[in-house]
Amino acid sequence: MTKQEFQALTNKGVVLLDGATGSNLRKAGMPVGISSEQWVLENPQVLQNLQRAYVDAGSQIVYAPTFAANRISMRNFNLQDRIVELNTRLVKISKDAVGNRALVAGDLTTTGQLMEPRGPLTYEELYQAYQEQIRALTDAGADLLVAETMLSVDETVVALDAAQSVCDLPMMCSLTLEADGSAMYGGNAVEAVMTLQEMGAAAVGLNCSVGPDQLESVVTNMKKVAQVPIIAKPNAGMPVIDEKGEAHYSMDAETFAAYTRKLVAAGAGLVGGCCGTTPEYIRQLKKILQ
Repeated sequence: MTKQEFQALTNKGVVLLDGATGSNLRKAGMPVGISSEQWVLENPQVLQNLQRAYVDAGSQIVYAPTFAANRISMRNFNLQDRIVELNTRLVKISKDAVGNRALVAGDLTTTGQLMEPRGPLTYEELYQAYQEQIRALTDAGADLLVAETMLSVDETVVALDAAQSVCDLPMMCSLTLEADGSAMYGGNAVEAVMTLQEMGAAAVGLNCSVGPDQLESVVTNMKKVAQVPIIAKPNAGMPVIDEKGEAHYSMDAETFAAYTRKLVAAGAGLVGGCCGTTPEYIRQLKKILQ
């Protein structure tokens, strides 16, 4: 997919993304504390059934389950030498699931380590890790890229730099933001839009952290400075953690859709769900937007 084709898609109207992956895999039996990427390789049908359900519900773009498949994160599971294999096979699983009914975005995220001066990670190490993953995603046939659940503007810039050094695919950039628009480790919603669109991001926005009921003013402020589409992919409300450490999300699909419609009115052009959402949330979102 070219950047011009992505722009043409978003110009047609609101684009529906998918909903949560991780929380649904947990409900399907994925244990805590393992690599979700490896688990999907061993249980591809679970992921494929979920993604087909998202497309049936209305998703036009689904995220490949390549979330943390970078060299730095995979060291935690001794999988750092399988980066090309992981990304190649995981993109294929998604593409086989949805066929030509939806676009597949190669997904990447924060490594969990902070960059200098906040942490030990150098720009070059992070840049090379993202380069390696993005090259694999591109070679595997991803239609576009998304850097999601990013914790700072700085690390998102590195991911965008890396993407543009190895391919011409459009890249969506999505940070985890608090209800006041601040990022956990630097920057805020408005700064994210201004910086990342200048760097060449195809769309900029937010995902995870809070529910759609807390994000209307954040999206409004982002839209004021935006020259690219705004992404909104919030959680199904705020989670309640039970005695087993499991997260339970209280916002039902109809309520989620109603609040997310307000985000569209505020300027969001690509919308979906993050933690706690299911295909039913996307179905209700499509219904209310129509």
